[in-house]
Amino acid sequence: MTKKPFIPPALPPKLDFTPIFSDIINARDIVARYDEAVKRLPNPEIIQRSFETKEAVLSSKIEGTQATLDEVFMFDAQDIKTEGNEKEKDYREIFNYRLAIRYGMDLLKKRPLAENVIKDLHGLLLNSVRGKNRAPGQFRKGQVFIGPYGATIEEATFIPPEPQYISELFSNLEKYIHSNDVIDPLVQIAIAHYQFESIHPFMDGNGRVGRLLVPLFLYERKVTAYPNIYISEFLEEHRDMYYELLRGVSEKGDWASWIKFFLNAIQEQTKITLERVVKIENLYKNLKERMPEINSIYANSFLDAIFIKPTFTTGSIKKISKISNNQTLYTVIEKFVEFKIISDVTPKRARNKIYIFSDLRKIIR
Repeated sequence: MTKKPFIPPALPPKLDFTPIFSDIINARDIVARYDEAVKRLPNPEIIQRSFETKEAVLSSKIEGTQATLDEVFMFDAQDIKTEGNEKEKDYREIFNYRLAIRYGMDLLKKRPLAENVIKDLHGLLLNSVRGKNRAPGQFRKGQVFIGPYGATIEEATFIPPEPQYISELFSNLEKYIHSNDVIDPLVQIAIAHYQFESIHPFMDGNGRVGRLLVPLFLYERKVTAYPNIYISEFLEEHRDMYYELLRGVSEKGDWASWIKFFLNAIQEQTKITLERVVKIENLYKNLKERMPEINSIYANSFLDAIFIKPTFTTGSIKKISKISNNQTLYTVIEKFVEFKIISDVTPKRARNKIYIFSDLRKIIR
């Protein structure tokens, strides 16, 4: 029997929050502690780029890209912008995702997280990548369905609403996102995430946009000082459960299990990320104390630069390090190699050498 398109009920759902009250408190507590740790950093940028990259890799991996974090760092080092082989195409998708996080943060300083902003982000995510011909930045005008690769609509596991219902459903979602009557923003984004994925407003890229909205929403609501609550690592590890619980809301109206899972994802992933922040902060402090030994006025700015770009060439680190003179840059790099802070992974090359800040990469991995 052919399944019919599913039209999700309008938000807000009627829920009893008593069973998940402790989950809300625990998730909010770890998010607050994480946010304070980030704000305490002398330069939050020393974690932002690496965390954004990891999130972009894992969110894109859920959608089928194969590029690893190490490979992305290597692409970054060489500033590769071409789209030759499959890995380079994967990198472009990851590059776009990371760009969208920053672009979204800038947009939200001027505009609310509404339909046009979300369409802009979708257009950016699909720019020059697979899906670029599937109406980037526009709501779909055709029917889509979700199922195993190569499945027909008769074999679909889920069929989102027909396109004529998207505008009305999305308007309701947008109204809910901006409501102040919800018990907690973490619950609000859990519900909004489900609703967005069930509406499936775009022809392609719905998963990536839906995951991207989590940090941006919490940033807009001032739950965090930066859009940096990322849960793709947890969702990738619990992918089957993630999809099963989304279906549970659609098929049985089981909001409680989904929200509990989402809050647990926030709690567990933020706990891991907080541990990484503490390790990075300690690494930064220890290396900062060694900078006088480098004996260069550029040592501190170069240290910040390798935290932002832990795999690099002289060309790709130059602007970030704010060292305009090539010879000065070479000298500082040689000093950092000599002090075993970074290593040259291309010792046989005379030009375009690649350097790795492995202590940071071990923490991020």
